[in-house]
Amino acid sequence: MLPRLCSISTARIESIPANLTVTANPAEAYSKRGNIYFDRGDYDRALGDYNAAIRLKPDYANAYNNRGNVYNLKGENDLAIADYDQAIQLNPDLVVAYYNRGFAYNDQGEYDRALADFDQAVQFKPHDAVAYAYRGLAYYFQSDYDRAIADYDQAIQLNPEGSDAYINRGLAYYQKGDADQAIADYNQAVRLNPDDAYAYAGRGSAYDEKGEYDRALADYNIAIQLQPDYPNAYNDRGVTYNKQGAHDRAIADYDTAIQLKPDYAIAYVNRGMAYFATGDTPRAIADFDHAIQLKLNRFEVYYKRGFAYASQGQYDRAIADYDQAIQLKPDYATAYENRGMAFYRKKEYDRAIADYTKVIQLAPDFVSAYYNRGLAYQYNGASDKAVDDYKKVLELSSDPGLRQDAQDQLKLLGAQ
Repeated sequence: MLPRLCSISTARIESIPANLTVTANPAEAYSKRGNIYFDRGDYDRALGDYNAAIRLKPDYANAYNNRGNVYNLKGENDLAIADYDQAIQLNPDLVVAYYNRGFAYNDQGEYDRALADFDQAVQFKPHDAVAYAYRGLAYYFQSDYDRAIADYDQAIQLNPEGSDAYINRGLAYYQKGDADQAIADYNQAVRLNPDDAYAYAGRGSAYDEKGEYDRALADYNIAIQLQPDYPNAYNDRGVTYNKQGAHDRAIADYDTAIQLKPDYAIAYVNRGMAYFATGDTPRAIADFDHAIQLKLNRFEVYYKRGFAYASQGQYDRAIADYDQAIQLKPDYATAYENRGMAFYRKKEYDRAIADYTKVIQLAPDFVSAYYNRGLAYQYNGASDKAVDDYKKVLELSSDPGLRQDAQDQLKLLGAQ
């Protein structure tokens, strides 16, 4: 779930007249008609009118800002930013141009530049709740949740009746692991706007985090009822169903999420996990493939696909995926352990031992790594080292099954 853009996303200039009339300023007339087309979603005609306005009046800052919004909505961020640059150059006090350029930078992942623009907006409008709310978004996307919360606090103080700031602050608290505070904020958002699907979906995620799955499902159901074309709500409900073991229901929800948003990479990953849980590993791998094709370059995806490959005995492919997961997250101990297991299955014991040793360096209490390294040492002829690892298992583990396995191996080695 992503933060909600508050109040004036893609902010434009000038009120829209009920009837377009000829004025002494034809550039203004084109710009205003462009605004009408913009609000109707007819972006090509809006673009044509903004172009005409700029041709007639090359120093028309408002028209550049508005044309930038069209480019932004058409996914042409570079052109949008160029227009916002020009608008700001022509009118350095045009606050909405800073907002809009900040959004465009956010879309490109240039969060420092976005933050600089929102800082500028706050300086221009220190008593404007929207300015703080937008800067909070920039901090959120930098994972600076404490600063994001501070800005949302300020936005709420300036505008206590604005539900979006509560929703976004709730999400920041959720990311910090404070589900209770997140729920409190979502409750307030629901009170202020009972028909806001986003607030219910956010609260559902917080309940899911607390393990209160029935409450989570109830909130997702309301969100979907309020907004049937909301892909995130289906995806998140699928996650809760999957945790409950209702894999078929989860898959059905992921199907709907993907149908509504075909490039929804996370939904492919989640559906892949549900397929894997049902034993349909080929479909799971296909979904992980699709997520990676959609440029979801996250360590978890490669790790999950690697695990799926390993379950089918495709150890070389599994190792390649674990390699990628480790490259993306070098301190990912579990990936080293599973790569070690793949090397072990290939009888490449030295490489398995190296990976298990890395796991222990990263997480000295990772008990299974000692047991698995003991097996690799044992098959590699290093019985003394294997004994030390099995004894370490007995020292660290309270798991009866693992302790029994370690005792069995020690008995085989004559080292009880």
